Amino acid sequence: MSFLKKLFGGGNASGASPEPKVAAEEFYKGFTIQATPMKEGGQYRLAATISKEIGGDTKSHKLVRADLFQSADEAARFALTKAQQVIDEQGDALLGD
Repeated sequence: MSFLKKLFGGGNASGASPEPKVAAEEFYKGFTIQATPMKEGGQYRLAATISKEIGGDTKSHKLVRADLFQSADEAARFALTKAQQVIDEQGDALLGD
């Protein structure tokens, strides 16, 4: 694998990005939060997908933070908390128009 593919996360046999593993899921104020910690070296980056069905369409927002944790469980727990905070602050505006 080339240096650039390693640097920018590219490259698997099919050419598609692997789906993130959902470590925890929660329903909060009509939204679905799926915590999907991202492995980076020996740590895990806080990441989650926030989604909601609006007018028959499911809209989603990917939340990725700089925060790193020692375990996937810890990153997932904090991802759920951070996603709740973002929902409280932005509500449906989070998902765009």
